[in-house]
Amino acid sequence: MTENNENEYKKYLDMGIFDIQDGKYACAISNINKSLELKNDWEIPYFYRAVAYQAMENFDEAMLDYTKSLQLNPKMTDAYYNRAKIILTRKDIECPDVQAAVADLEEAIKLDEKFIDALYAMAAAQKKLGHYNLAVEYLDKLLEIEPDAVNAKALKKLILQKYME
Repeated sequence: MTENNENEYKKYLDMGIFDIQDGKYACAISNINKSLELKNDWEIPYFYRAVAYQAMENFDEAMLDYTKSLQLNPKMTDAYYNRAKIILTRKDIECPDVQAAVADLEEAIKLDEKFIDALYAMAAAQKKLGHYNLAVEYLDKLLEIEPDAVNAKALKKLILQKYME
């Protein structure tokens, strides 16, 4: 790859990331596509394109790009988390694959055991599966790291009062 090409794909990727920050998701996708035309063996453009697709609620495309980014780099903690979050929050799928979300969250937590959002999402997924004790365990881990986490305290209280009496 020539140095000019090297700079071009980075330039388009940077423009795409700035577009995401500005909420210009279609422009972001266009710029990231240009980056990928020049270099398509790097996980970062796929990850950011997935972020843009997710923001536009184009969840199938986002899932494909998060998966591609993980194929290129299986240590992308946020890609596991974002993919799980899509599964857990989509309203257009009647029976989401919560187990797949749990598997992704396990990977994210394995890579970063203090990933608060992943711990919370895991607790919510375990609650959804009816694994209340496990949900509370994840909430306890989260609260050890972030004792003032209001949502975690509220979810733990709900589980203990409503599901584990």
